[in-house]
Amino acid sequence: MNQSAKSYSPLQVALIGGAIATTATMSVFGSAWTRGVRAALSLQDSPKQIVDQVWQLVNHEYVDGKFNQQNWQATRQSLLSKDYSSREEAYAAIREALQTLGDPYTRFMDPKQFEALTSQTSGEVSGVGIRMEVNEATKRLTVVEAIENSPALKAGIKAGDEILAIDGKPTLKMKVDDASKLIRGKAGTPIKLRLGRKGQNAFDLKLTRANIEVPTVRYTLRQEGNRRIGYIRLREFSAHAADQMQRAIRDLSNQKVDSYVLDLRGNPGGLLQASIEIARMWYNDGGIVKTVDRVGSAEETKANRTALTNRPLAVLVDGNSASASEILTGALKDNKRAVVVGGQTFGKALVQSVHELADGSGLAVTIAHYYTPLGTDINHKGITPDIKLDLTEAQERQLASNPDLIGTKSDPQYARAIAILSNNNFAQPPANQPNQPMSRAGDLRF
Repeated sequence: MNQSAKSYSPLQVALIGGAIATTATMSVFGSAWTRGVRAALSLQDSPKQIVDQVWQLVNHEYVDGKFNQQNWQATRQSLLSKDYSSREEAYAAIREALQTLGDPYTRFMDPKQFEALTSQTSGEVSGVGIRMEVNEATKRLTVVEAIENSPALKAGIKAGDEILAIDGKPTLKMKVDDASKLIRGKAGTPIKLRLGRKGQNAFDLKLTRANIEVPTVRYTLRQEGNRRIGYIRLREFSAHAADQMQRAIRDLSNQKVDSYVLDLRGNPGGLLQASIEIARMWYNDGGIVKTVDRVGSAEETKANRTALTNRPLAVLVDGNSASASEILTGALKDNKRAVVVGGQTFGKALVQSVHELADGSGLAVTIAHYYTPLGTDINHKGITPDIKLDLTEAQERQLASNPDLIGTKSDPQYARAIAILSNNNFAQPPANQPNQPMSRAGDLRF
């Protein structure tokens, strides 16, 4: 198996941004280059230091060497000719300069925004490990789930528990985001929750915050007629996504599934490397993605004979399946490894790198354009599914209000995928060898 996603930092790897959340990292220059810029410009501890660091990064690696027909040298002179009374003024000037590039994915993040981004892509949070919502009936903050191996689960917190107070602060009418901010904190620090549970008096629970791996892969075995379907939903391509996908495929394989449904609907993207590693779990030979930088230098990434299964596969996508989701979908489709069902995908074929700046702020820079293995440019177009099936507004509302129906026969796109997997001859296991994998992924034709 190739290097797992868990073994590298989200600040050391290239990422792909998505339709909803743009993510990207990898400081290609490194700290020595950054120190050199600081020393040469004598801007240490000045707002101008951040301004020029941003300019230098864009100048060195932005995918469009013509900078959207802007005079980028003149932009630098204009930026450095100004006096900034605060970092906020400098941040505003940076954002204004970046807007002239006409690229929404090349963007500046203040320290809080950058911290949120790195937390998202790391696939970890520091807290007690609960998912919450405001119960519509009771209007109270309620536990939806205690995450596996979290302090909350170990302490016995259950779905349905009401969170009445956080460190003595009442939660009545508190928003979920505000509650999350109070619960999250440095690993090893204490927190006290007052809980309400049906049939019991309210009680206090003392916990210690920890770093928790956030589940981004959900999977289950579904019996659909005479077929055993491994249903896997991937929410985003975080640093732990590949490891979690590997566990899901292996567990379902051990349960003797006949075929798989991989649900990428609503997945906005994430780490480029995670999408590559996950693609390699599904087929042994063939291309995955080709990236092209500003000087036309191309790099092709291929499968490396580390597939975990080649049981029949259907992939579900929609208009919010973006970027890394589209890399994986395009790879599976072009290699005829899967049938793709659903709506047209988002259409983002740009790769970003993300840099941490001297004051803790960050910069995402578009560094390359990517193409599917067959050379298709999906930017602003998206991927057209093999079976195009858009949900009606009524169907979308039903699934949104009843999330337990997602990935069931009440989900029209899932139901169509099951019908396709069941009706094709290749979907039948070899006679007398029900658990034997198919001879090769290339046998899958739709």
